[in-house]
Amino acid sequence: MRYLGFLLLLVVNAGCTAIPDIVHQPTFHNPFPQLSRVAVLPFYNQSDDPTIDQDQVALAYYNELQAIPGFEVVPVGVSKQMVVASGISPRTPEDFQALARYMDVDAIVVGSVTEFDPYYPPRMGLAVRWYAANPSYHPIPAGYGLPWGTSEEEFIPESLVFEAEFALAKEQLKTQSPPAPDDEARSIARVSQASAEELLAPAAEPEPSSQPSESVPVEGPVGSGLVAPPQLPADWPDPRGFVPAPPSAERPPARPQHEPVLSHTRLYHGNDAEFTKRLANYVYFRDDARFGDWQAYLQRSDDFMRFCCHLHVTEMLAARGGGGKTRVVWRWPIGRYDR
Repeated sequence: MRYLGFLLLLVVNAGCTAIPDIVHQPTFHNPFPQLSRVAVLPFYNQSDDPTIDQDQVALAYYNELQAIPGFEVVPVGVSKQMVVASGISPRTPEDFQALARYMDVDAIVVGSVTEFDPYYPPRMGLAVRWYAANPSYHPIPAGYGLPWGTSEEEFIPESLVFEAEFALAKEQLKTQSPPAPDDEARSIARVSQASAEELLAPAAEPEPSSQPSESVPVEGPVGSGLVAPPQLPADWPDPRGFVPAPPSAERPPARPQHEPVLSHTRLYHGNDAEFTKRLANYVYFRDDARFGDWQAYLQRSDDFMRFCCHLHVTEMLAARGGGGKTRVVWRWPIGRYDR
């Protein structure tokens, strides 16, 4: 007891310098092994600031993406040289997919700076699209790969739940919206082609179905008859699509498409409370020896730009199952080592 009392007195006399800082560091990883080798192209400038260095933005995005375990990123300079050597002037999604195959990468990153203002409070807008070399890779929505239907579902952040539900509702409503004139013409053409193929095909004997009727009994005051369940469109997005399917014994058939497999658009403000909170945590783990704390990052355009790229990359991955368990870090205050 006397020894424990002496230790307690020693800790009290030492003050706060004897108590370490306990900080939780977020971790991220690549949740898509099929998209591991990536090339980043120089970003487009769609903002009002004509002085933005597009290569600098691409290099910042490259550095933050390469820091994520599971990615192998082609240097920006090499990507520029390979674009010139390919002879492809990428303008359409098909061009970017062909360029990705030429560069022998799984995906190619095409980004744009939509807004930029270096003066306080600084702000930056980023819109990034990933095009896969394999056109049969379909878009990966926000919410895919998260632990839905498990005991860990309650720990999914509300912001990711909203983003996933919004993405699902957006795709579902596409099947319920009236077609635009061009879409309607294409739909009629597809129906006409299918009808012609049915007429040319030989008639087949209907196979007896062993499945029970889809009608279900209805109990209660309405009646006890049988009614058919509501019919859903063939392309109706199912919420179960957020959970990865089990492996298949055979490779699926090719279904080419030309949409980006990953897309993320954000606008960051330097005076947003959540933004500055994450910036302070980001700077804390960088051990930056330059003068100034996280506030200095808001005054240096290159640092602010790189942190925006960091947020953009990690938000996109975390919304699709790329967020790992936080790492608990114990740090002693540096002041105790000053002499």
